[in-house]
Amino acid sequence: MFTGLVHSRGSVARIDTGAEQKTFVIESTLAEADLALGSSVCTSGVCLTVTSRDGSTFTVEAAFETLKLTTLGALKSGDPVNLEASLRVGDAIGGHLVSGHVDGVGTLLSVEARGDAREMWFEVPTALAPFIAAKGSVCIDGVSLTINQVQGTRFMIGVIPHTLEVTTLGDRVAGDNVNIEVDQLARYVARILDYAQQPPTQGEAD
Repeated sequence: MFTGLVHSRGSVARIDTGAEQKTFVIESTLAEADLALGSSVCTSGVCLTVTSRDGSTFTVEAAFETLKLTTLGALKSGDPVNLEASLRVGDAIGGHLVSGHVDGVGTLLSVEARGDAREMWFEVPTALAPFIAAKGSVCIDGVSLTINQVQGTRFMIGVIPHTLEVTTLGDRVAGDNVNIEVDQLARYVARILDYAQQPPTQGEAD
């Protein structure tokens, strides 16, 4: 589990492409304790497992399903990524609970300066729209954010200067694709309501 509070920005040092998978070598300033073999690291919103570590770099792998459903397949050497180590018992939860299981890819529609902050409008796939609510939470490229306005499949967030500086959101321009994870509470409420309206019969695949 994660909080959506980015610990640092890393960069893609190297990408090795295999049969239906990619191996990413990430340059990082995360603490050594956070990068033990088998540890989980949220990489631009995607929970990945550390398979090796060497000095200031660590290695993670993404298979076909992850590459299809997230923006990781489009990464290139030198691209920046948001990084967050997994939660430990007793850690403060300053954002919201994030699983690192991306629900879909959204698109940044517009960016407008509002003083030192920025107003950013995104569009999500129709299937994700019911989970987007004003004053609710959303995770964009691993960053926990509050939704300010919703219009159909589009929503707006306001990003403060600190977040623009320490995450990749400050580099984003209209047309960029981003990883979207909806709030887990919204997902479970929707499931409960759907089940109540159309409960499956016993033994039926759901």
